[in-house]
Amino acid sequence: MRILAIVDHVYEDLELWYPKIRLEEEGWEVLVAGPLAGETYVGKHGYPCLSDAAISDVDAADFDGLLLPGGFAPDKLRRDEKVKQLTRCFNDANKMIAHICHAGWICISADILRGRRATSTAGIRDDMINAGAEWLDEALVVDGNQISSRTPKDLHVFAKAMVEHLNLQQPS
Repeated sequence: MRILAIVDHVYEDLELWYPKIRLEEEGWEVLVAGPLAGETYVGKHGYPCLSDAAISDVDAADFDGLLLPGGFAPDKLRRDEKVKQLTRCFNDANKMIAHICHAGWICISADILRGRRATSTAGIRDDMINAGAEWLDEALVVDGNQISSRTPKDLHVFAKAMVEHLNLQQPS
């Protein structure tokens, strides 16, 4: 399994690293893409992340799932046409999209929440609803290929749901 994670400066440190490490424990590859390849992106709490690739160089067809960490990075990333196009491609292919906290902003801008159940940080609740989502104040919401959680305190169920979903996608 190959999972794409997207970052930029001021990503939420735990929302990238906890799921990334958990997925790697399964033996899966997590490729981190940022605006530039080989660039160090600093999280909200100061933890650095070196990008493996540039967002512009990745193709959704090469991956089994998409991890969108929160923080303030999603507000910048949602303006990137390639990020929106990748997110729509994952959705159209019914591949896992795992978004947490403020990462719902990317899904809003990619227009993939209409008619879906999802959660996020309460701070973007109205944005999620205005984008057509049925917003639920729950630690974990799974609606088809979309897995969403509210904040770092929900990471234990978020990462577990990602592993369960990806295990179901693997050929027997």
